Amino acid sequence: MNLLEFKNQLIKLNSLSFELPNGELVPEHFHVTEVGKITKHFIDCGGVERKEEVVNFQLWQADDYNHRLHPEKLLHIIELSQEKLAINTNLAIEVEYQGQTIGKYGIEFNNNRFVLTSTLTACLAEDACGIPEKKPKVNMATIQNSCAPGSGCC
Repeated sequence: MNLLEFKNQLIKLNSLSFELPNGELVPEHFHVTEVGKITKHFIDCGGVERKEEVVNFQLWQADDYNHRLHPEKLLHIIELSQEKLAINTNLAIEVEYQGQTIGKYGIEFNNNRFVLTSTLTACLAEDACGIPEKKPKVNMATIQNSCAPGSGCC
């Protein structure tokens, strides 16, 4: 989800909630402690220089159980961040949230709430790393003949 899509959903809401990938809700007294622009400038394992830029939200919960962040307040924080940090609305959003360590999530919208999605690492230069091509999976139940010597099935 990019920032424009997030804002378009945000303006329709009366309350704000985030769901973790396991289905649990982030406690409703959460804070958004940061809205930022993160630029990552790096070289992948194949030697290719790359740049990535995302909008980052940091969610945090304290012991102020009566705190509630309203959609219009978050919209104000986002717009101030866009102005001060020159954040483009087409940038993807990543969300940080404290679990056992800081987790980094993607974000989607479903059933009037923002859903944090799991993120994965990946090799950006598999051809340069020598990672073998994945072998196709074979369903053993579909093999008609028994595996006889010289048949090539083993």
